[in-house]
Amino acid sequence: MTATARRRAVLARLPRLHRADGSPIRVLLVDDEPSLTSLVSLALGYEGWLVDVAENGQDALARYRGNVPDVVVLDIMLPDTDGLEVLRRIRELGHGTPTLFLTARDSIDDRIIGLTAGGDDYMTKPFSLEELVARLRGLLRRAAEAVSADGEVLVVGTLVLDERSYEVTRDDRPIALTTTEFELLRFFMRNPRRALTRTQILENVWNYDFSGRASIVDLYVSYLRKKLDAGRPAMLHTVRGVGYLLRPTE
Repeated sequence: MTATARRRAVLARLPRLHRADGSPIRVLLVDDEPSLTSLVSLALGYEGWLVDVAENGQDALARYRGNVPDVVVLDIMLPDTDGLEVLRRIRELGHGTPTLFLTARDSIDDRIIGLTAGGDDYMTKPFSLEELVARLRGLLRRAAEAVSADGEVLVVGTLVLDERSYEVTRDDRPIALTTTEFELLRFFMRNPRRALTRTQILENVWNYDFSGRASIVDLYVSYLRKKLDAGRPAMLHTVRGVGYLLRPTE
């Protein structure tokens, strides 16, 4: 059996994902290449998911507002605008919908720009359909529909993260996070009072190599601080020469 056949066999044995109410996962696929959208729609259809296709940015935003999807697959190069602007406007609506960029732009700088713009994952063309499905499954498990096997609730001081409901509170006040911010905070809360290096954070939150480009960590820590510590004693601290540390206030 070839490596490709083995990967397909493993994917075929994985349980199908669905929304919490049992209905199919909804995907918004934004790309102006009909051959690509047909293939991706077919692959995701095999997963039992419903795929809504938009060929440009304006159509994507209209479809998003009309029926908020569970996950977005978004090209950067679109006929009327770029995917970065589309995602910016989606985030302005207040939604943290998991978003994967699928684009021909393949430099490290492009990846950094895509992820710092609010994307949760980034793949380049040409790509493997099996890998795309696997990454989307990973994003969905990390998002609101994803719950841990034991329904774990993490608590550090007055900060509470509930994996069952995807809710975060501090001093009983809710904190709205994107998927990546949630995953970053979860890693900190699983390692309280421990100084974590940027490399450790990259490997555990993003799960792939940025070839030493740790600026993505610094940027997302700054986002998290604004939401976590705004107007309150700081919990997220910089450890000079090392990285970052989360600890409860005294």
